[in-house]
Parts: sequence; C-alpha cells; structure tokens
Amino acid sequence: MAEDEPRNGNRAALTLAVLAVVFLASVAWAWSRVTEPFPEKIQAAPCTDTLISAGEEVSPPQVMVTVLNAGGPNGLASRTMARLERFGFAAGETGNAPSDTGPVAAQVWASDPGDPAALLLASYLGRNVDIVDRGSGYPGVTIVVGKKFKKVRKGRAAITAQKDAYVCTPPLSSEPDDLP
Repeated sequence: MAEDEPRNGNRAALTLAVLAVVFLASVAWAWSRVTEPFPEKIQAAPCTDTLISAGEEVSPPQVMVTVLNAGGPNGLASRTMARLERFGFAAGETGNAPSDTGPVAAQVWASDPGDPAALLLASYLGRNVDIVDRGSGYPGVTIVVGKKFKKVRKGRAAITAQKDAYVCTPPLSSEPDDLP
C-alpha cells in the first residue's frame, strides 16, 4: 500500500488542478456577463396601423394627429394640438412645416383623400380645408396650419369609412394609472 500513496497524492493534485481550471473559467464567464452592457430600450411605435373596414366608424380617440406650423404665429401648432386633444384626438408631434409648404390656412396631409381619419380631422378645421396627397413622415394624420387659420372648432363625432382603410391609432395604454 505504500506505493499507492504517491499515486493518490497525484490524483488529488490533478483533481484540484482540474477544479481550479473549471473555477477560473466560471469566474471569467461570469465576469464577462456582469460587465456586458444592458440591452438598448426598444422604442414603441407611436401608433399602430389599424384596419377600418368599410361601414365602420372612426372617432377622434382612434386618430393620432401631428400638427405643423406653416408660418403662423409662434405656438400655433401647440395651441392647435391642445384644442384637438380636448376634442379627443391623440397627440402625435408638433413642429414647423417644411419650407416648401407655402402659405396655407389649414391642410390635412394624407395619402388618400378618402381616408376616414383625414375627413374626420378636416371637419374640425373649418370650411374648405384641403386634403392634400402628401406624406409627412410624422405619426398619424398630419395637419398644417398657417397665418390664416382661425381656430379648431367642434367637428363631426364620427365618420363612417366608405372603403377599407388603415388608420394610425394610438396604442392602448399599459400605465398602472390607466388600469381599472
């Protein structure tokens, strides 16, 4: 048995060496995970394209609006947005219209002049509002107001879609305050 003692010592040393390598590899892996940056927060889309079938109604809470100022007084876009929000429209963005917009009283920019959201929104902007075939890159339906724009007035409560259309509806809220 005296011969087995050095072999047992070698076996114990080998076992300790293997365990040390496994331990160091585990520490290195854990350190790489701990020091890894957190993933970027994914920005939710401001609105969702929702299919509105022909015959369905569209009302202000279903419509997200962006308001651009085309040469009107400072704050016109913000004041217009606040008034539209009081009528139930969802707020998109406010800002200045591109310089090539030209003088306008009020315009609704939509890719389809028969878009029920655009028609509904136009009813809140006064008479003879043009629905212009122009994209804006902003969320929802874009309206442009200028120097001759009077004010937002009470429009139609709802518009019935004459054909299938997609409306950029605001997302459902998941904030704790909004839950029943």
